[in-house]
Amino acid sequence: MSKILGIDYGKIMTGLSITDDKKIFAFGLNSVPTKNLMNFLESFLVYEKIEKIVVGLPKKLNNQKEVLIETEIQKFLKKFHIKYPEIRIKRLDERFTSKMAFDTMIKLGLKRKKRKKKVILNQISATIILQSYLTKKEKKFIN
Repeated sequence: MSKILGIDYGKIMTGLSITDDKKIFAFGLNSVPTKNLMNFLESFLVYEKIEKIVVGLPKKLNNQKEVLIETEIQKFLKKFHIKYPEIRIKRLDERFTSKMAFDTMIKLGLKRKKRKKKVILNQISATIILQSYLTKKEKKFIN
């Protein structure tokens, strides 16, 4: 069975999440240094069948794209698509995911020292992006 991979692309660290086999729930997978992202994915995709990736689309509050990071994301997506043309790529507005991830960390009772770790924040953000995509997709089938 194939799964969906969620990506919260960052300048330094990138958060990853993955669905269950039925593509109902998103789970935090990992956070990797962005410079090692393609190497990680190459190794990961040998063992895991992924049909689609959902990558956060960074936007400002006025709905304009965050140009600097989006340029880097576009370079990554182009490289990814060339290497894995069979894996579909979807984008999802990621506004407020970092804030939601931080709030989740507080609700989970993580101490201040752990909340400062971007690794956890990025992984939770990737999970929120992917779960939002799954929820949005599910609503289309219900309506």
